[in-house]
Amino acid sequence: MLPSESSAARSVVGVADDMFAALRGESAVLPRADSVVLVLIDGLGAITLRGHAGHARTLTAGMAKKDVAYSVFPSTTAAALTSILTGVWPGDHGLVGYRVLDRSRDVLVNQLSGWESDGLDPAVWQSAPTVFERASAEGRPSFSVGVAAYAGSGFSRATLRGSEFVSAGTPAERVEAAYALAERHPGSFVYCYIPEVDKAGHKHGIASHQWVSALEDVDAALARRVPPGVGVIVTSDHGMVDVPASRQVLLDETHLDAVRHVGGEPRMLHAYLEPDADADAVLARWRADFEGLADIGTRAEGIAAGLFGPRVSEAAASRIGDLLVVARGVGAVYDGTAADQRSRGMVGQHGGLTPEERQVPLLRFGAFAR
Repeated sequence: MLPSESSAARSVVGVADDMFAALRGESAVLPRADSVVLVLIDGLGAITLRGHAGHARTLTAGMAKKDVAYSVFPSTTAAALTSILTGVWPGDHGLVGYRVLDRSRDVLVNQLSGWESDGLDPAVWQSAPTVFERASAEGRPSFSVGVAAYAGSGFSRATLRGSEFVSAGTPAERVEAAYALAERHPGSFVYCYIPEVDKAGHKHGIASHQWVSALEDVDAALARRVPPGVGVIVTSDHGMVDVPASRQVLLDETHLDAVRHVGGEPRMLHAYLEPDADADAVLARWRADFEGLADIGTRAEGIAAGLFGPRVSEAAASRIGDLLVVARGVGAVYDGTAADQRSRGMVGQHGGLTPEERQVPLLRFGAFAR
């Protein structure tokens, strides 16, 4: 279950650092820029983008083989977006999956949409400084341009704190607003979030005409002129794969014996065992039953392999499952609960270690264009 990329591969974790260095004229990767804009297209994998180049001519024009970066593990929005917007790995910021265990209360919490309902304090649960707080420390204005519904959400307060939130409707309106802010505020760091591709992929799949239409809309939005002196990076938090019904695996009662909670998501489950469970026996049973379908590892193995980053805090380690279940190929593993069954309607999914999920575009426009 080790990542397949080389140790020299670029990570989304360092994107913001490169952009700050470009603002200071100190980057070895990017030219100097007066202001910078980070455009995040949620759910857009590099492999899938290249496969649809005819529908994304702006994004793929001049896209070289090296214009990619790798997402974090798990390759899911809560973990990856937080890494991009803090510049640290999941092992540092602690958002190590979609649903994880809060051991102090012995309850699963949703790290994407459950902050309010699950009683999470964004400033405590995610305590790493955001890129916007770092911008403020340098005396730089910073802005987040996104969908109005996300303003003030718990996840936004965990990842966007320190920025001025600006809402805009369509992808084109968001890009236009981001570029205008960067032009009006020299030295600023502007973030522009575009979730439409991810939403279409989850609901209809990346092979659908709805997904292609969403990609075309985003590509058209980014065809607009970048103001002089503004450097733009376009990237993503993860890609995805379409999971057919034939590759959906359901945990049965024998698998759930000695398991107290099942978190994560279908492409990467966190299994939390009962305190008195025979962990070695459960691990052996799961490995035998899921051979060829999923890779099963322990928390210690995942941490030692660096899956969550070069170091893992005590808080982050407490949220990682006793077992990690990483689906192979285009499969997914479900725990059979009512909430989990509802997610079986999702076509496009992510969270695992495949190149389709972890390899994302890293494109340069405006002052950053080659």
